[in-house]
Amino acid sequence: MESTRSETTGPDTSQSETTRSARALDRGTSGPEARTAPDTRSERTTRVLNLVSNRDARFFEQQVRTLEERGVDCETVTPPGDHLAGEDVTERSVGDYLRFVPQVVRESLDGYDLVHANYGLTAPMALAQVRLPVVLSLWGTDLFGEYGWLSKRCARHCDAVIVMSEEMARELDAPCHVIPHGIDMEKFAPRPTDEARAHVGWDPDARHVLFPYPPSRGIKNHERARRLVERADDRIDRDAKLQVVYGVPHAEVATYMNAADALLLTSDHEGSPNAVKEAMACNLPVVSTDVGDVADRLDGVSLATVSDDDDELLAGLVDVLDDPRPSDGREAVRDISLRRTGERIEAVYESVT
Repeated sequence: MESTRSETTGPDTSQSETTRSARALDRGTSGPEARTAPDTRSERTTRVLNLVSNRDARFFEQQVRTLEERGVDCETVTPPGDHLAGEDVTERSVGDYLRFVPQVVRESLDGYDLVHANYGLTAPMALAQVRLPVVLSLWGTDLFGEYGWLSKRCARHCDAVIVMSEEMARELDAPCHVIPHGIDMEKFAPRPTDEARAHVGWDPDARHVLFPYPPSRGIKNHERARRLVERADDRIDRDAKLQVVYGVPHAEVATYMNAADALLLTSDHEGSPNAVKEAMACNLPVVSTDVGDVADRLDGVSLATVSDDDDELLAGLVDVLDDPRPSDGREAVRDISLRRTGERIEAVYESVT
């Protein structure tokens, strides 16, 4: 059985303290210094022009809110046209992005200290202006997907590049900062399972496996998740139900995680999936394919299975569903709180200005 909602809870996309110094390259001027804004930090707040394909992406909203709480002035602009119901997916045309170029150039003249391109498809627009330093954040599909070549080419010309995981850093093969998207540790925390399950209306006697993506997102491999839960259902003495949950307000995602017995991730590619880190913060056991930084993040965590083999994934899922119990993942994600992520991003801003 599946319960389906109408949008996405968001991708996900994050890793260790490891930082690689970013390389600033000349874009036809006399060097990075020629397009670096004067240092006026002692006189006013740092002003950042954010370019993003989807300003409603929840981890982007959290990033902006965290930086503003730290005193950074953030302005956000998006390309014309529409995007699909995915936080890092777009249906905009080439023409939409071309029309975005003069908009970015005009906006960049309004007293900003730097341009932060969030998602690889916005990087060419950020680089079109030559006055300000450019920070590029890659989210995952923009590096591993169809337009990965564009992200890699643009990254060579940015003053700093941020990626979500060591796997992304290896794929980029260029100097970058590894900074995971932060987790709200107050919102995502363990709660009584029975209370959470009653709140969302799930069968209290069944076993519930959370799949936090819309089935239409092929890269998330919903069909594989469905098959695994069906096989697990045959091996335990309770009903096992795949709960496909997306489109709920972010504030409610933690309730669904606390209502579940396990999080199942069957993605083909990821950067640093937020769903895994949020589940860990709730001490929810995780069964996942070996994508992004998941193996490193779950290393040493109890009740965590990471494998590309279906039989191994099934064994991990059956173990959790046959005897439901919490993991100890929360302790392992304390280093990626929103506050810590904000500190790291602000340090990157300071390094280029």
